[in-house]
Amino acid sequence: MKCIINRRAQFSASHRYWLPELSEAENIQQFGACSRAPGHGHNYVLFVYMAGELDEYGMVLNLSDVKHVIKREVTSQLDFSYLNDVWSEFQQTLPTTENIARIIWQRLAPYLPIVRIQLFEHPELWADYLGDGMEAYLTLSTHFSAAHRLARPDLSYEENCEIYGKCARPNGHGHNYHLEVTVKGEMDERTGMIVDLGALQKEIEDLVVEPLDHTFLNKDIPYFANVVPTAENIAVYIGNVLNQPIRELGSQLYKVKLIESPNNFCEVYAADLAENAIGSKRSEPVLVRL
Repeated sequence: MKCIINRRAQFSASHRYWLPELSEAENIQQFGACSRAPGHGHNYVLFVYMAGELDEYGMVLNLSDVKHVIKREVTSQLDFSYLNDVWSEFQQTLPTTENIARIIWQRLAPYLPIVRIQLFEHPELWADYLGDGMEAYLTLSTHFSAAHRLARPDLSYEENCEIYGKCARPNGHGHNYHLEVTVKGEMDERTGMIVDLGALQKEIEDLVVEPLDHTFLNKDIPYFANVVPTAENIAVYIGNVLNQPIRELGSQLYKVKLIESPNNFCEVYAADLAENAIGSKRSEPVLVRL
């Protein structure tokens, strides 16, 4: 029987986004505060996913052996280091989160049956690398607070209560929504980036967080005048709002994950979204209620 296992590790390191072929002004324009000397640091959290057949002892791999390989090949070298100098690969391509994940894969692949590397730079930014050349995934998380009422205008109050329960009460209710936006793209061979992170953050803030935060979705957002603002429909809306702007940044929207509460979240994949107009096509989101 095949199984995927995971091993967690961590290291603390600093890095700087700086290209010597660019002027100081050009580096500041491209990398912002991340270009400042002598650099800045993070507490990185690493997850190594491995796949294999279960052996007679009920294991894919001996996790003690896995721990030692990760320490020998990765964390003992990166912990308390200046990443730009520690590995030669970062002389060619800057140590962005996505590129660090790629190089860690390359370092571990000769010893472990890796299927995925996930690297958290901090709790609101992480990268996933699946071993596909320069392609990687980058996820930004943020939040907004909003109220909504779940009710179809063509149904009676009693009918809506039968479908939506307490969520159909006439004055609505609110949530602190947690949003994760995942983009996909090819890393630039020099900068190590799949997207301008600052520009991506600005698009999410300007197009999603600012317009939705502290609103009553049914009344303040025209789209939801005739669309019930379930978590699923909100995620579809966000995905369609971000799809084209992210393309214009040179990347692709991959997934929107909206966590409505600790018991309820949904995921919408960009491949299922309408290409251009919001609401022109219905997606089939994945809803998980815990």
